[in-house]
Amino acid sequence: METMKPMISIEYCPRCGWLLRAAYMAQELLTTFTDDVGGVTLIPSEKSGTYVVCINGVPVFDRKIKGHFPEPKELKQLVRDIISPMKNLGHSDR
Repeated sequence: METMKPMISIEYCPRCGWLLRAAYMAQELLTTFTDDVGGVTLIPSEKSGTYVVCINGVPVFDRKIKGHFPEPKELKQLVRDIISPMKNLGHSDR
């Protein structure tokens, strides 16, 4: 039986204009983790100011808690550490 690949979700505030930011980050994650994830889902939030990245429903980054948006490098490292700890991220590891 094949195990399911992790699913990433990015919940964002459409009223804040964060769709493009979420889409860009989804593209970065899909490009980096092509063989490691089952997909990235974008979820428009009903709550103002929301920008939360989850893996299988478990938050790994919340803008309100961290106080900033994640840089691609930071988010890739967080995701890698959970889904594929041995993966080399190349320039994102430096």
